[in-house]
Amino acid sequence: MSLTQSLTELLKPAVENAGFFLEEVLVTNPGNHCILTCVVDALKPLNLDEVTVVSHLISEFLDQSTLIDGAFTLEVTSPGVDRALSEHRHFEKNLTRIIAMVMKDGSTLTARLTELREDDATFIENIKGRFKTHNVLLADIKRAQTQVEFTRKGES
Repeated sequence: MSLTQSLTELLKPAVENAGFFLEEVLVTNPGNHCILTCVVDALKPLNLDEVTVVSHLISEFLDQSTLIDGAFTLEVTSPGVDRALSEHRHFEKNLTRIIAMVMKDGSTLTARLTELREDDATFIENIKGRFKTHNVLLADIKRAQTQVEFTRKGES
């Protein structure tokens, strides 16, 4: 088992018990002074206090572990806006946002996620001021990513 897999196995249950999701563990420069990056998410955007809580939690587990020998730097971060949406909860978190999708059949759709159900979702596409509704099976989406909106209607 790789170091990354071992660290994920060690940390994932503790992070999830604290109410967060461990999305990814990255180990840079193993053997020397390594950098351990833990990408953590939640059902809502993380604030600085929450990142601090999960950082302390991860740090405590690492201090008790023998998986990393020597000095290391721990970085805890949330997923960036460019993160691929691959799990149901990723779509749930981005309800009302514009999502760019590539479908398994090669077609594309960029539309606002308006409803999310267990296996499918409703998206509304704005085509020159005309709105078209799409019902999409989540299993048909090959790749999806949130689009950045600098001003959203109804938000200041």
